[in-house]
Amino acid sequence: MLPEPIDAKDLNIYGDAALPWSTAAKAVETGIAQAETPSFLATVGPGGQPHSTGIGAMADGGYLYFTSGPGTRKSRNVIANPACALSFRFPEVDLVFEGHAHRTVDHAEIDRVTALYRQFGWPATRDGDSVTAPYSAQSAGPGPWDLYRFTIHTAVGVALTEPHGATRWRFA
Repeated sequence: MLPEPIDAKDLNIYGDAALPWSTAAKAVETGIAQAETPSFLATVGPGGQPHSTGIGAMADGGYLYFTSGPGTRKSRNVIANPACALSFRFPEVDLVFEGHAHRTVDHAEIDRVTALYRQFGWPATRDGDSVTAPYSAQSAGPGPWDLYRFTIHTAVGVALTEPHGATRWRFA
């Protein structure tokens, strides 16, 4: 589901072992599509001001995905500066992914990701180069929405359960 890291750095200050990537990957695989999983996108505006907003994310084929209305602040920020971060709180680990997001208009990719959204309860479908559904988050505005593919460059995980640990992973 997610790519394998090319290296890892142990960030522990309390002597715990490095957090294994398998713990982080399993948390994403089992929890990303759950409505109760807090998920946030952080972007930077044209003047350098930070912006964070809740999102509904999905993972597929080594990428993370999210939707956004074309006129929203997060879309304008990502179009101007694709560097962004996705943050998640899973029961066993907090994860922050840093990377780049770009809109995808590939129909097969949109079809694949909207099928995943439907599998987990959001009735999304492809409408041309965009995503549509009968509803979305209140702040999303009316559809259709753009689908963004997020490429992971680094990830930091902090375990919330035994065995504790904190690790930074780097990806190709």
